[in-house]
Amino acid sequence: MFDSLTKGFQNLFRRFSGDSKLSAENIQEALREVRMALLEADVNLQVIRDFLAKVKEKALGQEVLEGVNPGQMLVKIISDELTALMGGEAVPLVRADKPPTVILMAGLQGAGKTTTCGKLAARLLKDKRRVLLVAADLQRPAAVEQLKVLGASLGVSVHAEQGASPPEVCARAVERARREGFDTVILDTAGRLHVDDALMTEVADVARRTTPHEVLLVCDAMTGQDAVNSARAFDQRLPLTGVILTKLDGDARGGAAMSLRAVTGKPIKFIGTGEKSDRIEPFHPQRMAERILGMGDVVGLVERAQEVINADEAKAQAEKMFLGSFTLDDFLGMIDKVRSMGPLKDIMSMLPGMGGQLEGLDVDEKEFDRSRAMIQSMTAKERVTPEIINGSRRERIARGSGTKPEQVDELLRNFRGLKKQMQSMRKMGMLGGLMDPAKGLRKEKQRELERMQAMGVNPLDPQQVRAFRAHLDREERAKARKDRKRKR
Repeated sequence: MFDSLTKGFQNLFRRFSGDSKLSAENIQEALREVRMALLEADVNLQVIRDFLAKVKEKALGQEVLEGVNPGQMLVKIISDELTALMGGEAVPLVRADKPPTVILMAGLQGAGKTTTCGKLAARLLKDKRRVLLVAADLQRPAAVEQLKVLGASLGVSVHAEQGASPPEVCARAVERARREGFDTVILDTAGRLHVDDALMTEVADVARRTTPHEVLLVCDAMTGQDAVNSARAFDQRLPLTGVILTKLDGDARGGAAMSLRAVTGKPIKFIGTGEKSDRIEPFHPQRMAERILGMGDVVGLVERAQEVINADEAKAQAEKMFLGSFTLDDFLGMIDKVRSMGPLKDIMSMLPGMGGQLEGLDVDEKEFDRSRAMIQSMTAKERVTPEIINGSRRERIARGSGTKPEQVDELLRNFRGLKKQMQSMRKMGMLGGLMDPAKGLRKEKQRELERMQAMGVNPLDPQQVRAFRAHLDREERAKARKDRKRKR
């Protein structure tokens, strides 16, 4: 996601590592680089101009914290402005005071609207909502059948009629929802071109007859500025309340995500990051800004992990990590959990410092299967104490798993590296706060982590963490001195 843009920003920040402060000269040089990166990302030209002006205004004269280099301070400034550019805060779905909540889905042909209706329904089911999907796309052959198949796979009711117009189908579906106790109705309308006046009139009539609480435009992120232009055209005919960006996992540029809010004034409410029904997530501007800058999204990563790891499992894993008794059996369980969280490249992009290194990287998802086969070819003793695996054992494991001895060596190196990283996180006091699902992220750890990322501090770099905490100590002492003076 946005690999080339992330790489451009990270190359820029590394240039500042030898500078002692932010100056007019190096800021101007940085802005030229940022401008090129944003133009290549297909960001709206006026948005780029406004963004650069704000970054320049904030960067001039900015004090650099002790222990944090100018590049990291520039990360913080750009991160703040990117967050503001994309909306500042996440905007949740509206929920009607008196059910049902009606959500009208509109969009261009091929944007993935019907699939997104299913994904949204699946997400609402997790929130204990009773959802009714409405098949009002009567233009595309098999669209009604596609929605029925999606509904059946999710266990969601689908309202479909023959011989009626889309506005009539939608109006009757809303009445059915009131009668039968559905609290949410999702209207899947036909995909259209925004220049198709008849179909635009039809979807406007659907909105008039159903009075939806949300009118969401489904846009293909890979179309760049065309997605922004479509949103502007639809907003002239429909009272849009937000946008869902699909196919963001395949968008290497990011122009639509960075331009939509600024150009249209409409918030991005959800993003689609894959084909499966669970590959939809709320859009958080701050987290997206941090991912674009290569700072990762540790909070989002933990939230994903908590969706697939229950409290008891996570508590047991955390205890093993602290005690150093983490085994290859545990590693195998972790591999399975990570795989269920989504594509590996997407997960890697959520780790601090990884974003800019992923451009052009071919991540082999089959590596999961090879790792599983190798671990399952080991004896119970080898899984607990992999140190005993010598040359003959390595040959036997390779034969049993259909791999090579070198691949067995690589697996063991990865396992040792993971254990070492966990110990490093433990020493910094992070692991307990991140892996406590009974309480979610501990509030103090979450605040500290968010502030680290906002200031461009890599939470996995001990030196930067020490400098950050020393800065907080100085701030606290200065505040205490001011308080004492006031009391006098």
